[in-house]
Amino acid sequence: MIARGLTPILNVSNIQESFAWFEKLGWKKLWEWGDPPGFGAVGSGTCEIFLCMGGQGGRGRSPIRMTFGPDGDETADKGVWMSIWVDDVDAVYKECVEAGIEIAWPPTDMEWHVREMHVRHPDGHVFRISRGFGAEK
Repeated sequence: MIARGLTPILNVSNIQESFAWFEKLGWKKLWEWGDPPGFGAVGSGTCEIFLCMGGQGGRGRSPIRMTFGPDGDETADKGVWMSIWVDDVDAVYKECVEAGIEIAWPPTDMEWHVREMHVRHPDGHVFRISRGFGAEK
């Protein structure tokens, strides 16, 4: 098999609120389907994510604030975890703080040669905002 593309599908509890959340992150709503809409897509650059209200996967937000570290739990969220590769993790962090997006892990140089931070979608999906260093991604 040779894959020509990959589009994750996130189970969301409210598609319109999810569109708004992604817009805070700088993504754009690409389309919505249904009356009322229950399926749609958001995109940034050449990447897109499908959103499905109430189906196609799991969701579930952790009561634990941090994903990593001594007070964190990387297994507590029941949604999808995805890595988003960017040019400047710290600039994205600043934009997320200003937009009121929940930060689940601050920008940190990790031992696997990636500077990363985590943001949490209201339905428990975690996005690892990352940039490689040393051995570049």
